[in-house]
Amino acid sequence: MTDQHAQLDVVDELATDHREALELLDRIGGSADPAERRDLADTVIAEVVRHAVAEEMYVYPAMRAHVPAGDQTVESDTREHKELEQVMKQFEDVDAADPRFDALVREFTAKLRHHAADEEHDQFPMLRQRLPREELVELREKVATAKKMAPTRPHPSAPNAEMFHKLVGPGVGLVDRLRDTLRDRSRG
Repeated sequence: MTDQHAQLDVVDELATDHREALELLDRIGGSADPAERRDLADTVIAEVVRHAVAEEMYVYPAMRAHVPAGDQTVESDTREHKELEQVMKQFEDVDAADPRFDALVREFTAKLRHHAADEEHDQFPMLRQRLPREELVELREKVATAKKMAPTRPHPSAPNAEMFHKLVGPGVGLVDRLRDTLRDRSRG
């Protein structure tokens, strides 16, 4: 691990995730190729699911403990994650050439922009104010590890709970990644 990478904290990690997901969504809008649009959609879905699971496992408990009105903030963010998951589930099942695909891209982008703005402008600065730098860096490391194990597909009917993700999430993630690998082989 490089010194520069070690200096990044959880806020840096999550804000980068937001930016990269929104860039992928913008690329979908700029492409006319249905196969490329589907691949970009599948990538953004996987990345947002991983991000949300990691956030729920490690960041939300820290927010509950350290951010004023942390319980209400986390409840609101969890509702937003569920809304994103529901759109992603629809998005996952729509062909990229279908007109509904563009509508779902717009809806997903709007919801993700709103969620990211709330976190980046309100919640993340409060975390940085209230947690020591070492804890923020340690949280980034936990989040990065959790993203590697997390599911790659939306599971809107699954509970959005820290303990659920820690106990069951890695198994769901393994199944999702296996399914993704097999699907990629069948395309090739």
